[in-house]
Amino acid sequence: MISLGVALAIIGAALAAILSGMGSAKGVGLVAEAASGVITEDPSKFGKVLILEILPGTQGLYGFLTAIMLISGIGVLGGNVLELSTWQGLAYLGACLPIAITGYFSAIAQGRAAASGVSIVAKKPDQNGKAIIMAVMVETYAVLTLLVSLLAVNSITSIVK
Repeated sequence: MISLGVALAIIGAALAAILSGMGSAKGVGLVAEAASGVITEDPSKFGKVLILEILPGTQGLYGFLTAIMLISGIGVLGGNVLELSTWQGLAYLGACLPIAITGYFSAIAQGRAAASGVSIVAKKPDQNGKAIIMAVMVETYAVLTLLVSLLAVNSITSIVK
């Protein structure tokens, strides 16, 4: 039987993966909707809009990475699960919230920015770099919260072990 601390840590890992993944799915879908119209008119622009479509998917990867780091760190993947107090489990849960919450919202915001960038590619394909830069700026905040979550998870893991 697993402890409440371990259960809370696993919930944190699940939230990191689920919420950032949901945001990425929504963001990628928004760009796909915009890109489909452009590709219908000019299939040669596929490569340019594909780059924009990929961008909001990174937040889901960040949440997944955080979840894997956590469950690996507490031994769930290796089969030797650490005993965690309720407070330690809550600390892990809290460590996952930055990427879970920011990953969700920033992926959707990045999807909107990238979908707008598809309009640039539709009218001026030579300006696609500007569209990419505008969408990437949203990524900055997801990267910052990824770092916060990973540093927090690693710090807690080093204390627990």
